[in-house]
Amino acid sequence: MSQNSSFDPSIPVLTEVVVEPVTSSPAPEQAAPAEQLERRAVERWTGEEWSVLERRVTERILQQLQGRIDFVIEQRLRDGIAEAVNGALQGFTGQLRANLEQTIGEVVTQAVAQEISHLQTLGK
Repeated sequence: MSQNSSFDPSIPVLTEVVVEPVTSSPAPEQAAPAEQLERRAVERWTGEEWSVLERRVTERILQQLQGRIDFVIEQRLRDGIAEAVNGALQGFTGQLRANLEQTIGEVVTQAVAQEISHLQTLGK
């Protein structure tokens, strides 16, 4: 392939290998600030301070989870209600169908009996 005259050699192309610089991990003395705080807390905090932290973390997590919990409870209630309504509807439909069949059978039997009686009266 021919190269375009507007080609910029400082821009890597797909066939070039780009090497990323290697970063060294921090020395134990240069631990992350969070690790330093944790180490200091473990060494210096009293039982009461740990209890306060536990209570605060628990409250914060409960607040964060409350929306999710509400959603899950609402979804489970909807699913449970839907199953109950479907079960009741199926039972009701079956019972309604049986009652309707019985009523139609009685009406047809009665209509046939009346028609036969009517025909017998005409034949006399």
